[in-house]
Formats: sequence, C-alpha cells, structure tokens
Amino acid sequence: MIDKLEFLLALARERHFARAAEACGVTQPTLSAGIKQLEATFGVLLVHRGSRFRDFTPEGERVLNWARRIVGDARAMRDEVQAFKHGLAGRLRVAAIPTALAMIERLTTPYRERHPNVQFTVLSRNSEDILRLLDNLEIDAGLTYLGNEPLSRVTTIPMYRERYRLLISADAPLGNREKVTWAEVAQVPLCLLTPDTQTRHIIDNLLHEAGGQPQASLESNSMIVLYAHVRTGRWASIMPARLAATLGLTDVLRAIPIVEPEASHTIGLVVPAREPMTPLTAALVDEVRRVEPALAD
Repeated sequence: MIDKLEFLLALARERHFARAAEACGVTQPTLSAGIKQLEATFGVLLVHRGSRFRDFTPEGERVLNWARRIVGDARAMRDEVQAFKHGLAGRLRVAAIPTALAMIERLTTPYRERHPNVQFTVLSRNSEDILRLLDNLEIDAGLTYLGNEPLSRVTTIPMYRERYRLLISADAPLGNREKVTWAEVAQVPLCLLTPDTQTRHIIDNLLHEAGGQPQASLESNSMIVLYAHVRTGRWASIMPARLAATLGLTDVLRAIPIVEPEASHTIGLVVPAREPMTPLTAALVDEVRRVEPALAD
C-alpha cells in the first residue's frame, strides 16, 4: 500500500504520469497499474484521465491528503529506527524565502557540528511554494513569514522580526539621512524582488499606503542580483536589516531605516504538524530554539 501511495504523491507533484514514474524509479505502466489498484481497493475513481493526466477527483484529493499523512508517518518511523541504530544521518531539505536565505547558516552550521553525518539541501522559494513543498513531502522544513500566509497543517517556530532598510549610495539625494519615510522611498527607482514573492507584496503595500507607486527599475528573484547592482552605488533597493548586515556595506553604500510606519514581520521555521517529528526535523527545531534568543529583538 505505501508504495502505491508514494505513486499518488509523485503524481501530485509532477502532474504528469511519465515524470511521476521516473521520479519513483518505475515504468509508467507500473505507476498507472498501482494507482488503478488503489482505485479498486477504495472503489472510487482517484484520477481524471484522458490522453494525459488532467486532475484528481474529489475522492482522489481526499485520498491524497491521507497519503501525505501515511507516507510522512512511515518515513518518520523508518528514519527514527535508523537514527536509533546508526545515529542521526541522512539529508535535511530546507527551503527559505529569498530574504531569509542568509539566516540558514545560523542553523546549519551548529547542526552540522552536532550531527556531522547529516547533509543539507537548501532551496530558495517563495512563501507559497514552501507550503506546497512541505505538503507534498518534498522538503523537511521551511523558513518563511509566519503572519502573512494562511498556515495550516504545519508547526511554526518564530525566529526573528524582519525590518526594512533603504540601501542607497551615500551621495544619492536621500543618502545622507538617518532615517527615511516610506513616502520618500516611493519616489526612488528601486531594485526589487519579483511580484510573486511575499516580500514584494509587503513592500508594495507599504509604498501604496504611503501614497506612492513602486518604481521597480529592476526586478529579480535573487537577492544576490539585487545586491550586486546596489553595491555599485548607482542603484537603490529595500532589504531586511539582517540581510543587509549579512551581505555587508561598501564605502559608498548606506542602509537607512525606513519609518512611518516602522514595519516588521515575523520570520520563522515551519515544519509538518506531525508527532513525533522525524529525527532530522526535530534536531532542526532544537537548533532554532537555541538560536532564537540571540535573534530576538
């Protein structure tokens, strides 16, 4: 049964029979037969089929929700047994919103010191993608906003508050200020994250509420691309204060607090709402709880 539920999860991720079969390491006929066996077991149609995959039926969506729980629990049980036998080992998969990527090192470095046999995969994703990846068991944890998206079926652990700075050349019109308002920032052409990110939604809303229109002279889904342009001294951007401090400032670049309002948003860890957690995930939660006091306001 578990292997056939894995087929269903792969189909939910890939939305394509051949790619789902490849992800599971089986042939397409084997995957299709496994899903048909599930349908025969439950006595309902799970997948709308044509010449290609179309969608899940309502019954299929319900079975898919159960499959996520059952497969997740089965993997957690297997990992826990292995941890008892051999110690903590394996690969921990984490996705983070672009503005929080620089904070991952605060977790992975002490984690590796405690558990040297664990490897890491770190992905940059927007907040919606992080929840989808968690739902489909494609990642073990995410670092994202805790107060801006509907968060269901996850456990949340706050880490720090994200506050915003105007990164701008010292010789630019606002470059000599100790603080600037959102209304003033709204008049500056900016390098910004792409509109599909929650950070961009937050910034756009703050600029709109200040009576301005966002002026994106450059957009990217990479904070490194934005920072590379800003550090030339010829571009400006809005970045979280912690990220700006991590990336560092040049002789010509300043990070100026943005006020009126002085906005902030909570960033934290999200993991599947499962008890017990997998050993790898539980160890990551422990690291967050160790580092969180140092990051608190």
